[in-house]
Amino acid sequence: MANGERVIPFSTKEEIREQQFKQVWLEELDDVFADVARYYDRANHVASLGLWNWFRNRFISTMDVQSGQRMLDVCAGTNAIGITLLKKHPDLQVHAIDRSKAMQAVGQESARKLGMDIDSTIGDVHSLPFPDNHFDIVTLQYASRHLRIMDVCCEIKRTLKPGGHFYHCDMLRPANKIVESSYYAYLRLCLNFTALLFRSSSSAHGCKEYFINALRMFYSADEFSDLLRDVGFEEVSSQTLLVGMIGHHRGMKPLDTSSPDGDHEQDQRTLCHEPRHDGGLQPARCERP
Repeated sequence: MANGERVIPFSTKEEIREQQFKQVWLEELDDVFADVARYYDRANHVASLGLWNWFRNRFISTMDVQSGQRMLDVCAGTNAIGITLLKKHPDLQVHAIDRSKAMQAVGQESARKLGMDIDSTIGDVHSLPFPDNHFDIVTLQYASRHLRIMDVCCEIKRTLKPGGHFYHCDMLRPANKIVESSYYAYLRLCLNFTALLFRSSSSAHGCKEYFINALRMFYSADEFSDLLRDVGFEEVSSQTLLVGMIGHHRGMKPLDTSSPDGDHEQDQRTLCHEPRHDGGLQPARCERP
């Protein structure tokens, strides 16, 4: 607690975010990304004033990637990260998951044109269809504001090998209030301009204010670092661009110190899932005790 401000637990804030945006997440975003997939990268290039590739390269520069590793790109979109990494490490095993068939169709076509093989899965990233301790690297970029991000981070940690790294990049809420207000004004201008320039559908037009509100209710760079620590990542570090408007985070899954009988893996699965009313399992809000 600082300056008398009340600290809200991350699990509580995540519940508030879900209550606020659940309808958009479940009923509207699929249509939005089905429309924007065809011009997603071009629109971001325009909105960033030509800095989009530089932003991506700065994010890539934070990663420690070794040849032959197995990597998962969560919310992979148009596969920009996987393609960039494969250019540097052609023997990297790249897997992509995204809920948007349209975005992955664009991404798979881009990879095929370059003779690259990216294994694509269409599915819900809140429950990753991959085994425990499977990936050396997991990445997630420019999608966290549209997710129950604690749940997703818990799933990412589950699928990482002990000692594996999670790399995160997204637009964040600037800690400075003046910068924050200016940021929202600029984003509103960009959303209106790109919607006209690329002739966005009515669904995309209808979600313009949502994109501002989702960012307003998201996390600052320091807050997101604390969230990763609460989920259980170690050696968490971050760097920001443009006075906190964009943040890069890195966290490591703790090294496995369990006994060889597998009890630790079972505990991990139990910790990261809680019962649903229908008797199944859903990702839980995984805060350390």
